[in-house]
Order: sequence, then structure tokens, then C-alpha cells
Amino acid sequence: MDTEGFHGPHPKPPKEGCVAIDWSEPPPRDCAVRVRSHTCECMVEVYALCTADGKGCIRRTEKVAGGDRISESPWAGAAEARQLWNDLLEGDAR
Repeated sequence: MDTEGFHGPHPKPPKEGCVAIDWSEPPPRDCAVRVRSHTCECMVEVYALCTADGKGCIRRTEKVAGGDRISESPWAGAAEARQLWNDLLEGDAR
């Protein structure tokens, strides 16, 4: 079986002068969050484009000793979150 289709993309390395994403601990939520896209699980840092209630953010999961450390970008409108996602994949944000 070809498993290549199950892997997400690998973000390009951050470019010089890339935008610094303001990562913070995710708050408790009353609504369901949907993962729209994610990067490859083989990486130490895995990113996911998440949406809920018409807004979006990027969730970062860092694989560290003792468990995963999760942080999120600020929530924004869906189009702005999608642009930040594209910037992250292209190395223009990190």
C-alpha cells in the first residue's frame, strides 16, 4: 500500500526576516475545533490549520520529552488564518 498520500507537507525552512507568530497556550473552548490541514507527523514540530465558528488559527504541537507541548497562533478571520498557514508553509512566517 502506498502511504505517501497520508503524509502532510513539510514546511519550508524559515526565511530571513520571516514574520514571528505570537504563539500562546490554547484557552479552554466551548466549541468544536476542526483541523482543516496539517503538516507531516514525522517532524518534531507539527502544525495544523484549525477552524471554529468562522475563525481560524494555527496549532503547533512540539514533540518533547514527557509529552506534547501545544500552542496556538492568535485566532483571526478564516481568510487571514489561511494566509498565515500559507506563509508558514512557504517559510514566510514561523
